[in-house]
Amino acid sequence: MNYLERFKVAPGSKVKLRKLDPASKDAHKSHKAAAEEIAHYQNKLRELQDLLYAERGHSLLICLQAMDTGGKDGVINHVLGAMNPQGCRVAAFKQPSAEEAAHDFLWRAHKAAPARGEVVIFNRSHYEDVLVVRVHNLVPKAVWSRRYDEINDFEQNLTANGTQILKFFLHISKEEQLKRFKERLDDPSKHWKISEADYKERGFWDDYVAGYEEALSRCSTKHAPWFVIPANHKWFRNLAIARIVVEHLESLKMQYPKPTVDLKCIRREYHAAAKDK
Repeated sequence: MNYLERFKVAPGSKVKLRKLDPASKDAHKSHKAAAEEIAHYQNKLRELQDLLYAERGHSLLICLQAMDTGGKDGVINHVLGAMNPQGCRVAAFKQPSAEEAAHDFLWRAHKAAPARGEVVIFNRSHYEDVLVVRVHNLVPKAVWSRRYDEINDFEQNLTANGTQILKFFLHISKEEQLKRFKERLDDPSKHWKISEADYKERGFWDDYVAGYEEALSRCSTKHAPWFVIPANHKWFRNLAIARIVVEHLESLKMQYPKPTVDLKCIRREYHAAAKDK
């Protein structure tokens, strides 16, 4: 089975994260054993993104969501960093600015959506508006509960205009999160990432799980699927996401555009210039 199906949340299914092993490595024994495969998919990513950029028939939106320390930055650095930055950018979704808060909750997401030929990675995304706002009661239930349908309509509109959407939930265990917090404390180069809020948010773990389960269940659609990626092992997380993106881009059957100039004429001019030299 390809990874597009292996980790996809089937539309209409009910997700129970406790039934999904965050430490899964599939059939891979170790990082070392998977290194060649990881490199292969990174190279394929680079090739396919070049093709996407040249063809300009599609765009690609990748949404990354996770609990704190889930590995969103790691995915961007190690997997999507293989892409050419000329056609790839990252949009981070933090607390809304005054301007963003003055608009509807999807305004900033639509503003950051990719143009044709472009890959955009949402580091967190419009799903924060059915997650953190739900967990912390930032808006009434009557408001956030209707946002699932609004999100589905928004994503349907994007796909109708050529945007491919892949959404990844990086699934880590509560124990793994605590281990990663300790690694940050022990590594001076990561002290800047430490926040008191991170530890306070652990107290809402079960509430976030419930929020993610509803978002994954209600918003995994044929045109914009969710994938639950086992993320306790960083290397396997990177491999799984790279492979899914490659498999999806390959399914588009993209082609390089035909030349817009007379190649025979250009070759004659080249040979003439070479002789003169």
